[in-house]
Amino acid sequence: MSDPHRHRHHDERSGRWRRLRHRLAHLLTPHAHESADKLDPALESSARGLRALWVSLAVLGATALAQAAVVVLSGSVALLGDTVHNTADALTAVPLGVAFLLGRRAATRRFTYGYGRAEDLAGVVIVLTITASAVLAAWTALDRLLDPRPVTHVPAVAVAALVGFAGNEWVARHRIRVGREIGSAALVADGLHARTDGYTSLAVLLGAGGAALGWQFADPVVGLAITAAIVLVLRDAAREVFRRLMDAVDPALVDRAERVLGEIPGVRGVGELRLRWIGHRLRAEVALVVDGEATVREAHRIAVAAEHALLHAVPRLTAALVHADPAPSPGEADPHLAIAHHASA
Repeated sequence: MSDPHRHRHHDERSGRWRRLRHRLAHLLTPHAHESADKLDPALESSARGLRALWVSLAVLGATALAQAAVVVLSGSVALLGDTVHNTADALTAVPLGVAFLLGRRAATRRFTYGYGRAEDLAGVVIVLTITASAVLAAWTALDRLLDPRPVTHVPAVAVAALVGFAGNEWVARHRIRVGREIGSAALVADGLHARTDGYTSLAVLLGAGGAALGWQFADPVVGLAITAAIVLVLRDAAREVFRRLMDAVDPALVDRAERVLGEIPGVRGVGELRLRWIGHRLRAEVALVVDGEATVREAHRIAVAAEHALLHAVPRLTAALVHADPAPSPGEADPHLAIAHHASA
């Protein structure tokens, strides 16, 4: 005959064990915002970047082919420089596309942060490509300036210039918009590159007008102007990529993160706060100051609330590591100051 008291005691022990397992799982398992909830948006942003690249590659490739045909007919050095620059701009989609694909790979024990930094390396390749196109455009323009040659098929050159402007401006708008939406500095730099190509195409139009009026030096002079425009976009793109390589972020993001963390119940202060880009995704590391009398469970609850608030408030933030430090008691030295003093000694 079964003993009801024994069964009740067994059920209570089983219930306590299930609750304990649930709490341990909650403490040891990564929170949803660090995994599934953020994985799909991150993959979707890479997919959008890839789509933007392939579409722009097709548009710029067609534009460059049309211009190249006119270069062969006319011998315009200004249009040649524009064609070379458009071709280089189209080809920058290749390393950036490879970087987006690498960035979608999972982290490994060697690359514990994943492969998002490949996108920054692609940005370096883009800057080098812009530099090479500037050198080639300058060399060709100087050579034609020293050895002038007539430009033929001027109307075709003018049409090719307008085609170049239309194709580059469309690609620039598309790349910059998508790049800013997904947080890709390399894609934005590539969009700025395309926009400058559009302006250089308009400069080719001026050179064609000068050639039509019989100004022999109009074409090479416009080629030098195109070189100057390429140098300007090179400066902007290099600055953007350099900041990303040095882990620079918009200070407004830091201000927003501090403001959000300060509003979390139980947070007495925000200590060290760091944000960094890994590809087109942000990662945060923050130390919070909580009540020194708070239990481990209470400190954990505050840290989880802070993590959730950050992930919802900071755009493109996909991971946040939050550490809770107890506030020092009256007369007790701040442990962070002690560590800093020991390190300096």
